Amino acid sequence: MRADLLELAAELARRGEPFVLAVVVRREPSSSAQPGDSAVITATGAYHGWIGGACAAPAVRREAERVMADGQPRLLSLSPDPARESRAGIVALPISCHSGGTVEIFLELVTPAPRVRVFGSSPGARAIAAVGKAMGYTSELVAPGLDAAAAPGLDRVIGEPADAAARAPCREPLYAVVATMGEFDEEAVVAALAAQPLYLGVVASRRRFAELRETLLARDVPAAALDSIRNPAGLDIGARRPEELAVSIFAEIVTMRREAAASPPARLSLLPPPAPPRAIDPVCGMSVDVAGARHTLELDGTAYYFCCARCRDRFAAAPAAHLPAAEVVE
Repeated sequence: MRADLLELAAELARRGEPFVLAVVVRREPSSSAQPGDSAVITATGAYHGWIGGACAAPAVRREAERVMADGQPRLLSLSPDPARESRAGIVALPISCHSGGTVEIFLELVTPAPRVRVFGSSPGARAIAAVGKAMGYTSELVAPGLDAAAAPGLDRVIGEPADAAARAPCREPLYAVVATMGEFDEEAVVAALAAQPLYLGVVASRRRFAELRETLLARDVPAAALDSIRNPAGLDIGARRPEELAVSIFAEIVTMRREAAASPPARLSLLPPPAPPRAIDPVCGMSVDVAGARHTLELDGTAYYFCCARCRDRFAAAPAAHLPAAEVVE
């Protein structure tokens, strides 16, 4: 691959942006493409590199969009006679290049590595972060006062939960685990939810988590977000040692990822569901649901909503007497 494409691919990976890598793996004369010619197609459809003449690029772009959508690699055969090239595992497409040759191109989606963010400095927390790194995740440990030298091999050590919350949300898939063991449990859960993870597990007894949940509810953390937390974190494999706990948690995460392949899960969030729009009745001052409102009136292009027909009629008779009180509440 050309050096500039390698640099582009590395930059996209650093930014957490997915892309499709297209590589010529076979040719027949007189195709102008050569084995090893390559291109990078970004999520926006930008095309960098060269894998044949102008007649090949549109087909590659279309198939790259499909790869980006479903995540499945494809082996294309672009030929003047696609019926001759049709066989299992091949997407055979017609091509009308003047060269008349055939070219086969492998397309593969490159996605950013998933990220695991572990809160705590306990042996369990360190084991979870270490196992995540070994599995190819970008691994972060959030632990106040912990020196990075105390957690060698990890991608990042974050000193405070607030600093972790400031990094939210992540572009790449994020999985979070709170293993603070009573040190800063509430702050860790809030910071983890702020990052909108696909998974949040809390390492704690059911009794401790129930207490934690009540405390967070009192702090106005949405119940829906708390109900999505996995506790006890991990699959029940009889884990006792920190490393075994880490294995059980990643077994749960891997199971979730495989199940989500067909139906991606929603990210958890601190934000409550958006409230339906409401309006203030300009006559009596009552709050009225805009959706499905029965008593409305439009004046000079502005819609007004009323609690009853009587208020609507009073407004219609003398709008100027009521307009200063009219407002819409989001």
